[in-house]
Amino acid sequence: AMGKKLKDKLDHMKPQFISQGQANGHDPQKLEKIWADWEKFASYAFNKSHATCYSWVAYQTAYLKANFPSQFMAGIMSRAKDIGEVTKFMTECKSMGIETLGPNINYSRHKFSVDPNGNIRFGLSAISGLGSSAVDAIVEERDKNGLYHDIFDFAKRVPIGMVKRSGLECLALSGAFDDFSNQIQREQFFATNAKGEAFIDTLTRFSQQYQQTKQDAQFSLFGDMGDVDISLPAIPEAEPWSTLERLNKERDKIGIYLSAHPLDDYAVVLRHICNFHPTAIEDLTAYNGREIRMGGIVTAIRKGISKKGQPFGIVTIEDYEGSGELPLFGRDWATWSNYMEVGYTLFIQGNIQPRQYKPDQLEFHINSVDFLTNAQEKLVRKLTLSFYIEQLDEEAVFGLADYAKNNPGKSRIVFDIYEVGRDAPLQTIANKYRINITKSLLDYLDSIPSFTYQIN
Repeated sequence: AMGKKLKDKLDHMKPQFISQGQANGHDPQKLEKIWADWEKFASYAFNKSHATCYSWVAYQTAYLKANFPSQFMAGIMSRAKDIGEVTKFMTECKSMGIETLGPNINYSRHKFSVDPNGNIRFGLSAISGLGSSAVDAIVEERDKNGLYHDIFDFAKRVPIGMVKRSGLECLALSGAFDDFSNQIQREQFFATNAKGEAFIDTLTRFSQQYQQTKQDAQFSLFGDMGDVDISLPAIPEAEPWSTLERLNKERDKIGIYLSAHPLDDYAVVLRHICNFHPTAIEDLTAYNGREIRMGGIVTAIRKGISKKGQPFGIVTIEDYEGSGELPLFGRDWATWSNYMEVGYTLFIQGNIQPRQYKPDQLEFHINSVDFLTNAQEKLVRKLTLSFYIEQLDEEAVFGLADYAKNNPGKSRIVFDIYEVGRDAPLQTIANKYRINITKSLLDYLDSIPSFTYQIN
C-alpha cells in the first residue's frame, strides 16, 4: 500500500495496526507517531540508494548546464519527443543567450549539435524526406575532406547515389544550403533555364556526370592527372519568394519556423496590444465576460455544411505561442469568411460569452476583424520611454537617436525622465520625431536595463 501510494488501503489498515500493537504491549502514542511517519513516507518516498543516485545525476546535470550550456541543451533537445518539446527548449536556450539555428550543410550533424560560434544547430536528420543514409554520406565526406565551399563543391563530393534529386530539394527548402547564399538563393534551385529545366535537375545531372567521369578516369592510364574538367552549369535568376512562402516551405521540411517568423512584422501588436492567444480557445473559462484582442496568421481552414444546411468554417489561427481552432457557424461565417484565407494575418476583437442556446458553454463572439497591417497603424500610436537621469546610458541614447532618424513612421515617442527617489517624472519630453515602432526596436530597448517602456 505504501509503495503504490494506495491511501485508502493504508487508512483501512490503521485500526488493525494500532490495536494489535497495543495488544503486544506498545505505547499507543508511539504507534500513532510511527503511523504518521509511514503516511508521510507513503506520499512520496525513495530508499536511500535511489535518492543518492538521483542526487549524483542532479549534480552532474547542473555542472554540465553551468559549464557547457550549449552542448548540454543540444543533448537535451536531441532527446525531445516532438517539435513541441523542442520549441520549449528553444525558449530556454534564448533565455540563456544561446541561438537555435536551422540545419546547415557545413555544421549540422545527425541530431542537434553546437557550431563554432556556440549556437545550436538543428540536425540534418530533422529534415523531412532526407534519409539517414544521405545524412551519413554528407557528414562522413565533410569530416574526411573539410567544409563544402559552394554548391558545386557539394555536388562533386557527395555520392549522387546517397543524395539524390529529392535530397537536394529537401536541403534547399530547409535552408541547409544558406551558407552559399552569396552564390545561390533557395528559389534559384527551382528556377528554370532556357530549355525549361529546373536548376536542381541540372545540378543533379552535373553531379552524376562529374562523379562518373572522375570514376572512369581513375581506371584510365591517366588517372592521376588531377581534377575532372567539366564546365559548371549557369545558375538561373529567379523571382524572390515572399517571406511567407519561403517560411512555409521551411516549416514543411523542419516542422517549425526557424530563420524568421511570418508574424515578426506585427510583434508589437501581438505582444503589447493583444491580450489573448489562439491556444486559449480550447478552454475559455478564465476569459468569461472579458473583451479580448487576438492576432495571428491563418494556417488552415476546414469548410462544411451543418445538419441544418448552414455553411461553417473551422479556422486555425497561430501566433508565437501556438495555434487554436476558431469555429464560425452560420451568420458569423457569412460575415467574416472573406477574411479567412490561409496566409492572411488578422487582428480579431470580440468577447467571451455564454452560448445563446447552451448557456453552460462559452463561445468566442467576434465583434470586428481587420488585417494586422491596418491594426498596427491604428493602434500603435505612442512609445513612452522612462529612465533615471543618474543611470542614463549615453551610448544607448545615441543608438536610439540613430534608429529614430533611420526609421521614420507615424508613432510618437515620449521621454519620461526621473530622478532617483522621486515618484513623479522630473521632466517629460515629447520628441519631434515620429518613428516606426518595430520588433527590432523593442528588442534593442529590452537589451538596455536602464530603459523601461510602454506602448500607447
